[in-house]
Amino acid sequence: MKFGVQLYSLRDHIKNGDDLLWILEEVKKLGFDGVEFAGFYDVPAETLKKKLDEQGLVCVGMHMGLDDFTAEKLPQTLETVKTLGAKTAGIGGADTGTETALSHVLDVMGAAHAAAEKEGIRVYFHNHTQEFSEPLYATHPGTIFDRLKAVCDMQVDTYWSFVAGQDNYKLITENKDRIVHLHLKDGVGHTPMALGEGENDLATVIRAAKDAGIEWLILENDDPVPTGLEDVARSKKWMDLNAR
Repeated sequence: MKFGVQLYSLRDHIKNGDDLLWILEEVKKLGFDGVEFAGFYDVPAETLKKKLDEQGLVCVGMHMGLDDFTAEKLPQTLETVKTLGAKTAGIGGADTGTETALSHVLDVMGAAHAAAEKEGIRVYFHNHTQEFSEPLYATHPGTIFDRLKAVCDMQVDTYWSFVAGQDNYKLITENKDRIVHLHLKDGVGHTPMALGEGENDLATVIRAAKDAGIEWLILENDDPVPTGLEDVARSKKWMDLNAR
């Protein structure tokens, strides 16, 4: 498996485009194979790709807004994805609090996935806990996760699925054809932590990833302590010891 990092984990170090280019150097120093972007800070995709190539990093994917996947903006989004050399792009979450809101997400993501697939790109949705519930407002059976995976691919955040009471081994292996990559995360309750410092059954996640043939494990921590780089460095050491 290859190791990536979601750059949202390092956002306290990134205030502008120069910071973003610098953080790619730091990510490489920590030994990561790739990155998942969480914003581009006005840096052109061509400039980012050049920096990635210089550092020997891969763009694993990117979190963008739902609006970026609408019919009007999808062509530009796909052009960015292709320029960065990525094969996947998605959103880090969206409003699914009503049937109307969920239907909008399904319509946008479904159409985007179908169009992107023709160009060899997979469009994905990143889960939190609420996607594993069958909402009271639902007019269709099944969880939000089930309805989403019917129209697009998924990026499973294995900590939020754990918090939601999911069996991560079953979730990952039974949905392996719909999973683009996994977010590896730890924590206690609803507080994310560095890997090995929380309660998630990370050994089960890694075993499932290997059994399902998942190529990328992407580290993420929403609330790094004391800084993003220090937190990510601790987690990377854990990954090297326990996830190879």
